[in-house]
Amino acid sequence: MHAWLPWVILVVCCAVWGMPEFKKLLNNLFSSMTFATTLLGSPFAGTLSLPVWDMPALHNLVQRMPPVAPVNAKPEAARFTINWLSAAGTGVFFAALLSGLVLKLDARQWKQAFIQTMHRMKIPVLVIGQVLGLGFLTRYAGTDAVLGLAFTGAGVLYPFFAAYLGWLGVFLTGSDTASNALFGSLQRITAEQLNLNPILIVATNSTGGVMGKMIDAQSIMVACAACYDDPKERSHALGPIFRTVFWYSISGAALIGMIAMLQAYVFPGMIPVPPAGK
Repeated sequence: MHAWLPWVILVVCCAVWGMPEFKKLLNNLFSSMTFATTLLGSPFAGTLSLPVWDMPALHNLVQRMPPVAPVNAKPEAARFTINWLSAAGTGVFFAALLSGLVLKLDARQWKQAFIQTMHRMKIPVLVIGQVLGLGFLTRYAGTDAVLGLAFTGAGVLYPFFAAYLGWLGVFLTGSDTASNALFGSLQRITAEQLNLNPILIVATNSTGGVMGKMIDAQSIMVACAACYDDPKERSHALGPIFRTVFWYSISGAALIGMIAMLQAYVFPGMIPVPPAGK
């Protein structure tokens, strides 16, 4: 039970940080803190709203055209809202600190855990930043719109293939978040062109991506690192694990695709309809 406590704390913190009311509370707290720094000369002081940063040479300079967007649609905003207090990563960081206190780590263990975490995360953080940056690049360059229009050729079968698009994104990037950043806008555009519910199709991108999680290299490496102490045994286990779970991954994505087809055409009332103008 003691060994599972960090995971329990992490799940609880992620659930709490995902609550809209708690996010609003943290944002209001951060806004108050920002306003209080007026005397310190903060560049964001003097307002109770969250500080934002407009991307130079990009903000409101990209204009989408029909059929992707309605006539005279607003230019694409490129603004970074500084909401670090309510960000999901802050909840994970708080869970790590709380776990260390619960496990009663001494000063040496705190130092070792911090150094190991920084060492292990330096490459993943860089890759995550690059993938998310690529997602924004495809959006502002219009690549998502071009691909979204191209995928309309799938017609009525698109809800099924939407699951495999999410599956492919996670298989390539190793992250459902990165897959959503890369293909989320594309999926929405295709759904709108085919008169499908965009909420369903974007959700299918995410759920289909979960089925790709079991075969991406990152997940298999984490599993091998957790189960095998011997590096040679760990490396030899990669291939057998991949071959074993591959067909389960393919079948799972197909199941998600069939569920999406049913929700798109047979049970459309199961999915909420997006508000007008959203």
